Amino acid sequence: MASSYDYEDDSSSRYAASDAGYDPSFVPDSVKTFVAHLYRHIREKNVYEIHQMYEGGFHRLSDRMFRDTPWPPVEAIAPFVDNDHVFCLLYREMWFRHLYARLSPTARQRVESWDNYCSLFGVVLHGVVNMQLPNQWLWDMVDEFVYQFQSYCQYRAKLMNKTEEELQLLRQNDQAWNVYGVLNYLQALVEKSMIIQILEREKEGLEQFTSTDGYDYEGGSNVLKMLGYYSMIGLLRVHCLLGDYHTGLKCLSPIDISQQGVYTIVIGSHISAIYHYGFANLMLRRYVDATREFNKILLYILKFKQYHEKSPQFDQILKKNEQMYALLAICLSLCPQTKLIEEKVSAQLKEKYGDKMLRMQRYDDEAYAVYDELFSYACPKFITPSAPLLEEPLINRNQDAYRLQLKLFLLEVKQQQLLSGLLELLEAVLNHINWETLQHIWN
Repeated sequence: MASSYDYEDDSSSRYAASDAGYDPSFVPDSVKTFVAHLYRHIREKNVYEIHQMYEGGFHRLSDRMFRDTPWPPVEAIAPFVDNDHVFCLLYREMWFRHLYARLSPTARQRVESWDNYCSLFGVVLHGVVNMQLPNQWLWDMVDEFVYQFQSYCQYRAKLMNKTEEELQLLRQNDQAWNVYGVLNYLQALVEKSMIIQILEREKEGLEQFTSTDGYDYEGGSNVLKMLGYYSMIGLLRVHCLLGDYHTGLKCLSPIDISQQGVYTIVIGSHISAIYHYGFANLMLRRYVDATREFNKILLYILKFKQYHEKSPQFDQILKKNEQMYALLAICLSLCPQTKLIEEKVSAQLKEKYGDKMLRMQRYDDEAYAVYDELFSYACPKFITPSAPLLEEPLINRNQDAYRLQLKLFLLEVKQQQLLSGLLELLEAVLNHINWETLQHIWN
């Protein structure tokens, strides 16, 4: 088992030294052991051991040795993995993910990460990949790919205080993290994997996918198939970031989210799918659909979150959990559906947002302000897909997309408040008119 490997060697202390003694090309023995074993297990398709090292060993080493420094560069570890091209791409994908999580990537590193994803997905789409990787890792690849795209769009739109060197880099790399490139890679993974056809055949009993959790037990590879599957969730997220909710839901439609499925195995993919599905439906005024799925996922998190406390994703799970309670409060305030809410979820909702939901029932500016507050807290970080003009005067445009979506949402709230007010007025009028008067009016 992975836990038997000795990653705790004395050489790690050299990495814990002050920045003055930091050597980026130095590879501690524990890292040599880690990459060598991970490489061997990938070659042997030992999914269990790969998962243990990816979820356990990588994060333990990161916490202990690379808390505020990058991992050794790929050139330094390549000799310990036979300079294997595909493994080096996988290592760099983890390297950049650690950099984004623990440090602040430079403009050049953002572009280099894009280039690495292009190379990695290019191999998967056009090469012969004969690996089995854990679903968690494959989900993390797609999830991180979309996150870095979102991060780059936000970074690119913040033009104030950028140096001339940064602006020049943006001009030279105008195709990096291009929205069409991102969408094309995700769509290509869906199409090349034939995952939609696989899911259709499974409904007819002609294919096993869900029962095997997407793994191939006949000597094949799960990589393209699962990247294609998770890319449908990635496409939903990208289209939500762009404010194109119809297209996002259409991209997810091959996955039946009313049932347990492969998307529920990895909690990150489960939460991302339902969060973005629910948000898209909220923005399309399909409040019942949004409420039903928010209720189910919040009940699931309530029951099982203690099992994920040691997971690297735990903080993100808690954040999305809080955001979905805020979205549920919005849905129920705009379209009361208390029968759809489980008792435990209802109790949590009342504790978190009971007072605010009472205020949201009114038709005044205070209610409007609460809707604004909850939406701003719980919505995705919207992006503008086109690059800003890199000319004077340089201003920040990273909030433009958010302001537009907020404006559209609050406009809908106003209309709902007017409609509710009219209905209440009509009801009051009808209550004061007797049936004889009504018959006289109708006659």
